[in-house]
Amino acid sequence: MVVISKTILTGFVGDHADAVDAVNEWYDKTKAANWTSLQDIKQTFNSVDYVGNERYVFNIKGKKYRIVAMIFLDKRTLFIRFIGTHAEYNRIDCKTV
Repeated sequence: MVVISKTILTGFVGDHADAVDAVNEWYDKTKAANWTSLQDIKQTFNSVDYVGNERYVFNIKGKKYRIVAMIFLDKRTLFIRFIGTHAEYNRIDCKTV
């Protein structure tokens, strides 16, 4: 998958050093993936949820953090729309972020 934009992840781990390994692992697995369906994504990340409007929510670091990504499977492209704590996630509308 093509991941856009890694700078969001880099900025986040700059503020949350405990997330570096988990975020890098998520990025590496995502970049290497060739997903064509939600089932494919779940084989890589069992805890992913599809929330509508092309948005998927990933739990990171034992559910301490969440990533919301817009994924276009036909174009093999993933846009990172949000990364944050569960409390920050609860303040957004993940279907429109």
